[in-house]
Amino acid sequence: MNNPTIFSQILKGEIPCDEVYSDELCLGFRDISPQAPVHILIIPRKNISSLKDAEKKDAELLGHLLIVAGQIANKEGLEDWRTVINTGEKAGQTVFHLHLHVIGGRPLEWPPG
Repeated sequence: MNNPTIFSQILKGEIPCDEVYSDELCLGFRDISPQAPVHILIIPRKNISSLKDAEKKDAELLGHLLIVAGQIANKEGLEDWRTVINTGEKAGQTVFHLHLHVIGGRPLEWPPG
């Protein structure tokens, strides 16, 4: 990884996380600054900076991340939830390692902000 991020450090085991899911393609863990009662981040083990850097060859991985988001939401007992991918600094991306937010457990307003 060219530019280490907090997520790459988590993947290497250098920083602990509250893990809720793990497989050969991704890791899911609780956000340290949750915006709702359930706020889980899902990160691919492959270093992709943001969604705009994903390539056609990443299609299967991207689909897997979405399926895992649904599995985690179900495991957390969520009937309704929001799945968010912030892409770029002006969109709210603060860690430049692709990640999905699974947010729920309270009513969520629209637009979000």
